[in-house]
Amino acid sequence: MTQRLNYASQSPEFFKKMSELSMSLKDSVIEQKVRDLVNIRASQINGCGFCLDMHVKEAKIHGESELRLYHVSIWRESNLFIPRERAALAWTEAVTELPEGGIPDELYERVRGQLSEKEISDLTFSIMTINAWNRASIAFKAVPGSADKLYGLEKAGLS
Repeated sequence: MTQRLNYASQSPEFFKKMSELSMSLKDSVIEQKVRDLVNIRASQINGCGFCLDMHVKEAKIHGESELRLYHVSIWRESNLFIPRERAALAWTEAVTELPEGGIPDELYERVRGQLSEKEISDLTFSIMTINAWNRASIAFKAVPGSADKLYGLEKAGLS
């Protein structure tokens, strides 16, 4: 696969703003481990190879276990995720897929049982951001692994 164009160099001002948003999310009340799971799950749903590759490697660098990484796509059946992570994954799926009729109140209340309003808000911004990155990477056919050196992802040992 060949990348269609380098959107970072074609629209540097917008790429910079998106990057700033992504970096600012590190200061959110949502912990890194949950943000990693969210980035992986949204990228799986959207079929974004570039982002999935990147975020699996980041999660590994952040100390995530390989077994949990393998289980993200089957999180409902897995016993490896705590209720807070399950709530974040359910919210990620709903916000990413946006079901007809919107997100059900029942799901919101279930998530609200695990996360505060501030946490749900911060989590939603994280989900919105990864979905935007997924769309750009898919549209321009970003090549998985092509930014490993730039982002220090070779440290994951998953090449």
